[in-house]
Amino acid sequence: MSVYLRCLQRLKQNEIQTVSSEALASAAGVKSTQLRKDLTYFGQFGTRGLGYDVEQLSKMISDLLGTNRLQPVVLVGVGHLGTALLSYRGFEQEGFEIVAAFDLEPDRHRDRPLKTPVYTLERMGRVIRDRGVKMAILTVPASAAQEIANQLVDQGISGILNFSPSMLSVPDTVMVKNVNLAIELENLSYFVQQ
Repeated sequence: MSVYLRCLQRLKQNEIQTVSSEALASAAGVKSTQLRKDLTYFGQFGTRGLGYDVEQLSKMISDLLGTNRLQPVVLVGVGHLGTALLSYRGFEQEGFEIVAAFDLEPDRHRDRPLKTPVYTLERMGRVIRDRGVKMAILTVPASAAQEIANQLVDQGISGILNFSPSMLSVPDTVMVKNVNLAIELENLSYFVQQ
């Protein structure tokens, strides 16, 4: 759905109002039968012979993904990677706003000024509750990852984007998406060697 939404956003930018399933599927890198199957899980869209209304389908997918309004996110661990993520402005274009960051040393000097406030870990629970945050980005060392994940879950976080190189143990009600850049590079290495 995320890929389809990005394709639809490009179509809107180019002022295209309708798109066939074949054209949208091609842009998304899937077969048109797969696109139609994916979309039918969520309702009936499009008109046979005319295609999909780009604005309507875009809104439907945004509603489905919950990105029709800015979703608040917190970041824990403001080292080099955390600072880079805080400096990235593309999140807001995709419907996410990092409302606060937390670090053991919130006042330490960083290479670039940050617009997002950085607080001590002790303020994490209050900010999460006050801002209604459900998602967090974790960029802490492996040795601290599980402890911080436990604190996030205890404060009501139900989705964690985990950049730490460790597997987290969380309740079944919490979704963890692991991002391990070394593993991704190993995958690329395998393919370039072939």
